[in-house]
Amino acid sequence: MCSREPRDWDETGLGIPAMNDDRIDAIIDNHHGEASSLIQVLLDIQSEDHWLSKEALSRVSERLEVPLRRIQHIATFYKAFSLSPKGRHEVHICMGTACHVRGAGRVLEKVEHVTGIGPGETDLDLKFSLETVNCLGCCALGPVMEIDGTTHGRLSAADTTDVLQSYE
Repeated sequence: MCSREPRDWDETGLGIPAMNDDRIDAIIDNHHGEASSLIQVLLDIQSEDHWLSKEALSRVSERLEVPLRRIQHIATFYKAFSLSPKGRHEVHICMGTACHVRGAGRVLEKVEHVTGIGPGETDLDLKFSLETVNCLGCCALGPVMEIDGTTHGRLSAADTTDVLQSYE
C-alpha cells in the first residue's frame, strides 16, 4: 500500500465524500442545536466520519450560528480532532519506556511494514491510521498496541501481523 502525508483539511484531493448535510443536521438536532454543544457535535461527527471535513465544519457553523473561524480554532486546538481523513482502524503503538525496552520498536517496524504507513499517516484505502503515543497506561503488558480502543499486549512481531490481519 502507498502512504500519504497528512494534508491540510481542505486540500485532501482524495475525492473522499464529506458527510451529508442531513446526517450533520441529525447530529446537531440530537444536541438541540445549541452552540454550547459544539465540541460534542464535532466529536459525534468525527466518531462517525473519522475526520472533520471543511464542508462539515461549514455546516456546523451555519446551523449553530458559530463563526467558522472559532470552530476551526477549536478543531485545531484539541488533538482529539482530525482535519484530515483517518482510517477505519486507529492504531496506537506505545513507545513509553516499559514498552520500548520490551520491543515496541520492532512492533512499530512490523506495523509499518504490514500497512505501508508510518506514524501520523493513513493508508490510501483508509483502513489504518498509525500513531505513536508516549504511554497507554498498561506498562506491565508491554509492548502494547491499541486498535480502536482494544489493547493488545505482550506483542511480538509475529503477533503484530496476526492482530492487524484480524481487522477486516
